[in-house]
Amino acid sequence: MRWLNKNKNKNITYSRNIFIPLTNVCRNNCDYCSFKKDVTSPYAFLMKMNDIIDIFKRCKYYHIKEVLLTFGEYAEHNSIYKEWLNNIGYNSTIDYAYDVSLEAIKYGLLPHTNAGLLSYNELKKLSKVNASMGLMLESINSNLNVHKNSPGKDPKKRLKLIENAGKLKIPFTTGILIGIEDSNEDIILSLKKIAQLQKKYHHIQEVIIQNYSKGEKKNTNIKEPTTEKMIQVIIQAKKILPNDISIQIAPNLIDIKKLLKYNINDIGGISPLTIDYINPSNKWPEISSLKKIIFENGYILKERLTIYPKYIYKHWYSNLLKKNILILNQSIMKRNFY
Repeated sequence: MRWLNKNKNKNITYSRNIFIPLTNVCRNNCDYCSFKKDVTSPYAFLMKMNDIIDIFKRCKYYHIKEVLLTFGEYAEHNSIYKEWLNNIGYNSTIDYAYDVSLEAIKYGLLPHTNAGLLSYNELKKLSKVNASMGLMLESINSNLNVHKNSPGKDPKKRLKLIENAGKLKIPFTTGILIGIEDSNEDIILSLKKIAQLQKKYHHIQEVIIQNYSKGEKKNTNIKEPTTEKMIQVIIQAKKILPNDISIQIAPNLIDIKKLLKYNINDIGGISPLTIDYINPSNKWPEISSLKKIIFENGYILKERLTIYPKYIYKHWYSNLLKKNILILNQSIMKRNFY
C-alpha cells in the first residue's frame, strides 16, 4: 500500500524552539480555545520586549534555533489592547512582531510567525524577518459551530493567505484540526485544498495533523478524537498530499508510538525552555526520551531548522536571515552527523 512503509530514510525530524506568545488577546472566540483571554482578565497580557530578550539570551545554552511567535488575531481591534500597544510605541501587533523578529535575528535565531489572518502586505512585511511562517487551515467547513464567533476562521480567507504565502515564496506550515465536529468529508476536502495549493506553489513544508485536546477548556462538549481516528486521517493525508510535504503530529498531544509506523515525517517544534502556551497542560516530552522511543521503533530523530533544506538551497529567504540560516544549517548538519 502507498501509505505504509514509505519513510525510506527512517528519519523523523523536529525543530528545537522557544514559544513566544506576544499576546493572548484575540478578536476570535473559538469554543475550544483555552489560550485567548478577555482583555479585562487579569490573565490577559502583552509581552514586553525586555522580557522577550531575556528569553533570547538563554537560547544558546539550550541549542535553540527557532523562535515561534504567536499572538491573538487583530487584538488591536479592542481599544484597551490598542492602548497597551500605543504605550510601548506601536500601532499594530504586526509592527511589534516585526521588531521582535529583528531582535531574534540579532541573537542568532530564526523566527517563525503564526499570527492568524494577515493581509498580503502584512505577510510580505513579516516574511522579510521570518525564515518560515504558518497558518492552520483547521477545516474547510465554514459552518462549524465552534467557529461561529470567529471571523478569522473563514476557510476561504485562510486559503487565500496560504496562497499568498505561495506567491511570496514563503516556506509554510499549515494543517487541520481533528475533533472540532468536522466530518470525514470535510477532512478529505481540506487535505485536497492544501494539496492543490502545494502543486501550484510548492511552498508548503509540512501539514500538521493535530488532534483537538481539551486541556484547560473543561466546559466544552467537544470530544477529543481517538487514536484510531487520527490514524485514519494520517492514512488519508499520505494518500492525498504530495510526497514533498512532511506529515507532522504533536508529541505533547498524542502518544506518537502508535503513529510512527504510519509514516509521519515530523514532530514539530519542541522547546526545552518554554511551555506550549496553546496547550499549557500538555507538557513537552524530553527530547532524549523522544529519541529513545523513536529509535526503538526503527526510526532516527534528527533536528532541522524551521526552514527546510530545499528552501535553503532555493534561497527562499531574505538577506536579513542569510547569515543565521547558513550558520545554523551547518550546525544542524554537524549535530545530526555526530
